[in-house]
Amino acid sequence: MIEIKEVASKKDLKLFATYPLILYKDCPYYVPSLRMDEMNTFDPKKNFSLKECDAKGFLAYKDGELVGRIAGIINHKYNELSGGKYIRFSRFECIDDIEVFNALLGAVENYGKQHGMKVIHGPWGFNDTDREGMLTYGFNERATYATNYYYPYFCENMKKLGFDDESKWVEYRFKIPDKPYDRIEKLAEKLKDRLCVKDVSETMSIKAIVKKYGDSLFETLNDAYGKLDGYVPIEDRMKENVLGQFATICNPKYISVLVDKNEEVVAFGIVLPSICDTLIKHKGKLFPSGFVGVLKSIKNPTDLEMALIGVRSDYKNTGINSIILSKISKNVIDGGVNSIESNPMLETNYAIQAQWKFAESEIIKRRQTYKREIVYTRIKPI
Repeated sequence: MIEIKEVASKKDLKLFATYPLILYKDCPYYVPSLRMDEMNTFDPKKNFSLKECDAKGFLAYKDGELVGRIAGIINHKYNELSGGKYIRFSRFECIDDIEVFNALLGAVENYGKQHGMKVIHGPWGFNDTDREGMLTYGFNERATYATNYYYPYFCENMKKLGFDDESKWVEYRFKIPDKPYDRIEKLAEKLKDRLCVKDVSETMSIKAIVKKYGDSLFETLNDAYGKLDGYVPIEDRMKENVLGQFATICNPKYISVLVDKNEEVVAFGIVLPSICDTLIKHKGKLFPSGFVGVLKSIKNPTDLEMALIGVRSDYKNTGINSIILSKISKNVIDGGVNSIESNPMLETNYAIQAQWKFAESEIIKRRQTYKREIVYTRIKPI
């Protein structure tokens, strides 16, 4: 017998936040989310995305044993921008049991019905910096700080339940070159003067950059990513959540923030030190001892994850990204980094993928979202 229970107490929330640790206990490719982020999922005082969203969490029990979890998210801003009535499923983990799958996804559908939603799709998060997409290839590769791992049975069961393909992403591993790329170096030097831009990350701390250029950086982010699948503008206090995710683990050597003569951010690139080993060792908890490992990883990283790169629309096709790549690649080589992985890039985002044609790389993972129309049962009058 399968029972679905809504997350309604602190005990339920803790079970919701920690269930993936049970499911992936013996999986070497799984990387836990930050425990505090998971615990804050449904707290409007901590998760500022809830200003634009309604969300509920559900737990699945089979014969009294916890066997899965899922969250349902109605992002009103996304529905307004897309003109649709979508409910997202997120934080979806469960055992390989089609009945459990159906019960958890059904709980999200029923939640959507209560609000008049017409389509269920996911895995999507609250915004584009949240973990999204279900793994479909690369099951023997470790996840990153920003992505979820999934067992192969997940995508198989989605098909069995009649879900259709939606958005698709690829993830790359890049070969570290022995020396900087000459073509990129020469182009970067020319364009700095021609475009009248400067890289503030060369002279300012992360904290100072965030304080002075934070709002301008998010304007560029929203402009650069605004037309991509599932994207929701990051505004108001949602910025604090994103900065909490990324800014605290940035190393200035591996970021670039370009500003114009008006002191406005026109392009940026963020490559993060990998903190996966620490997250695995401490099961997603940073305190009391996990934070020491994070600080070591930030200061002297051996592995990096490409997080974000964005160019304001009026600077696209100018080659400005070469300035970003030149700075970061130099420090990658000088820092003795072992590997660089990209986080998901949309298959249809040809512009972002074209930026890496000069580098030797391979696709190591693929992921996607799924969608299905919500069926409203009509009861015939007697």
